[in-house]
Amino acid sequence: MHEEAMPVNAALKAYLETRRSIPAFQMTEPGPTRPEIEEILKLASRVPDHGKLAPWRFIVFAGAERERVSLELAKVAMANKPDMADDMIAVEKSRLTRAPVVIAVVSRAAPHVKIPEWEQLMSAGAVCLNLLMAANALGYSSNWLTEWFAYDESVYPLLGVKPGERVSGFIHIGTMKMHPGDRARPELADIVTFAGE
Repeated sequence: MHEEAMPVNAALKAYLETRRSIPAFQMTEPGPTRPEIEEILKLASRVPDHGKLAPWRFIVFAGAERERVSLELAKVAMANKPDMADDMIAVEKSRLTRAPVVIAVVSRAAPHVKIPEWEQLMSAGAVCLNLLMAANALGYSSNWLTEWFAYDESVYPLLGVKPGERVSGFIHIGTMKMHPGDRARPELADIVTFAGE
């Protein structure tokens, strides 16, 4: 029995030809509504996931919670660097408020009898990219950032990250103020090898 080939998707091809991230500081309201966030997360969850482990989860920062957490992060940053310049203090205080919605992708990768941790980590990375594209599909701009607090386990309780988990990224979602244009992309000749040639 012949399976039907997937139809050519010209719209998806056109999107991939122009896809790019928008800097978080260039985003503004509106951001996605609660139902839109839930739809984005459903779409984002459709990634390769060997063993169907779902070795990742989401933490959504929206509304006033973004400012509360940002101010707490700023306190930690200033305690770690007491001589921080005023402009950097302002940056720290706005970490999660630059876009209307910020979604943390949290990796739950752990030793497994069959599925290597590396594959679980790659699945979390795939979720981050899918999350960017799902936000775009609903008409929003998006940006995948990590920043220092993705790697500082002392602030994990503040973020809602549990022991043994790691942050794969913070996906900032909003509406772009202006289109920044494209950026340089690698030449295929520099990154592609055809085996046997």
